[in-house]
Amino acid sequence: MIITRKRDFQELMENIKNYKSLFLLGCSECAALCGTGGEQQLQEMKETLEAQGKKVTGMFVAKTGCQVLGTKVELKPFKEALESAACILVMSCGAGTQTMVELYEDKPVYSTNDSLFLGNMTRLQFFDERCSLCGKCILDKTGGICPITACPKGILNGPCGGCKDGMCEVNPDIKCAWIRIYERMKKLDRLQEFCETTLEAKDWSESVKPRTLVAREEKKK
Repeated sequence: MIITRKRDFQELMENIKNYKSLFLLGCSECAALCGTGGEQQLQEMKETLEAQGKKVTGMFVAKTGCQVLGTKVELKPFKEALESAACILVMSCGAGTQTMVELYEDKPVYSTNDSLFLGNMTRLQFFDERCSLCGKCILDKTGGICPITACPKGILNGPCGGCKDGMCEVNPDIKCAWIRIYERMKKLDRLQEFCETTLEAKDWSESVKPRTLVAREEKKK
């Protein structure tokens, strides 16, 4: 899931200072779980904006804000509210914000959140970054632990010389990623495989931006 954090409110107010009417869009998935774009957060934002003299013409929590066509269909009942809004505030990730940019080319669109990373929720609103979206996964060779993300240095064949008592040199509060990988492979009885494997230098061409993917399979004639 995409982890988001609320932006500074004064910075947001500076962005929308010239707009009196706004429409609010949230997301029921990632943003809702992060506490940055669910029903409660939209209602709180509405009340805060109205206290600042702004008019909220409408608000809606999309099922999946980054799904362009799905969000377009969901917003059909809000046509008048969107038309009467001078600006759209998106309370989701950057992808959700850009959905609205694509759907409403004639309106200013601003995000209320900063998009931080792809993460796992370990407990309610506690998130860990575990994947860097590098485009070429190596988890099959590292026991399912990603050194590119878990190691602050992104070392592919570690550990580095700074590891001390199993803890990371860069962040002493976390265990060295390569110690974790070693212990995991040992537990799986795959140590020999681990010791015989040398990871090649990362081919970063797989992560050159912007990336596209067509997942739809061609129909057989």
